[in-house]
Amino acid sequence: MKVIKKENQTEFISDLLDSCENTVSFEVYPPKKGQKKQFEIIKNTINRLKDLHPDFISVTYGPGGTNKGKAVDISEYIKQHDVKPLAHLTSVGYTKEDIPPLLEKLHSIGVKNILALRGDVPQNVNFPHGAWCDFRYAKDLISMIKKDGRFCIGAAAYPEGHPDCKELRISINHMKEKIEAGADFFISQMFFDNQIYFDFLDRVRGAGIHKPIIPGIMPVLRAKQINKILSLSDAYVPKKLAEAINLYSDNPQSMEAYGIEYALRQIDGLKRQGIRRFHIYSMNRWEQVTKIVKLAQLK
Repeated sequence: MKVIKKENQTEFISDLLDSCENTVSFEVYPPKKGQKKQFEIIKNTINRLKDLHPDFISVTYGPGGTNKGKAVDISEYIKQHDVKPLAHLTSVGYTKEDIPPLLEKLHSIGVKNILALRGDVPQNVNFPHGAWCDFRYAKDLISMIKKDGRFCIGAAAYPEGHPDCKELRISINHMKEKIEAGADFFISQMFFDNQIYFDFLDRVRGAGIHKPIIPGIMPVLRAKQINKILSLSDAYVPKKLAEAINLYSDNPQSMEAYGIEYALRQIDGLKRQGIRRFHIYSMNRWEQVTKIVKLAQLK
């Protein structure tokens, strides 16, 4: 692969993190296949989130690359509206030959930042070359993107250890490997107990890792939705939050109100300990996210 010199470095999130102490960013996700109306809703979500002046907006897609095309379209839409897009790229099912065209496409639409992830293998999907043909780990994908030379690379951090390996020491070693491969910054998996994040930071810094690690905040707005997410992430849920999720499982309005209040308390607790960067998993709910951002005085 031809190595290309980095360009337009002011567009890199890593440079933003070097120069700006306070940042706020969001994650959105594309609609499921066939939901054309949802695509318009997501565009409206981005337009509304833009009013909050985010430093960047990340775009995820489904496991195994499902909705990848829509994710690229959404990244382009974000770029066209003067916000930095952070495009997710997972390694599941890809070969080394698949990546250069993907990078070329992303670069051609103005995407300069990629969140490189291992990704999850979806159920009942067969990949011609196997799910882990050339990229068994995120570091393998990161290394290939780094060789391209045109992108700033983000990676995932797991304050409670990776769901497939709960040994935190191993997860921290994997972070070192990601940095050696070319990762510029990290975004954390969601957590609901701030002490978990602070303990994680202590161990990471003690291990000699000093790259930015942006905490990921997920407001608990729908009981059924969060239960599905928790089953995948295996994140610890404090007793009071677990009781609220159970109590308000059939009362969406009360669940939403409690979830917003909980997110505000969590952000306030992080701010009190000097945290100045926040990445909010929006779940495409701009109204609730706007309320959280304004009440928490993040923007």
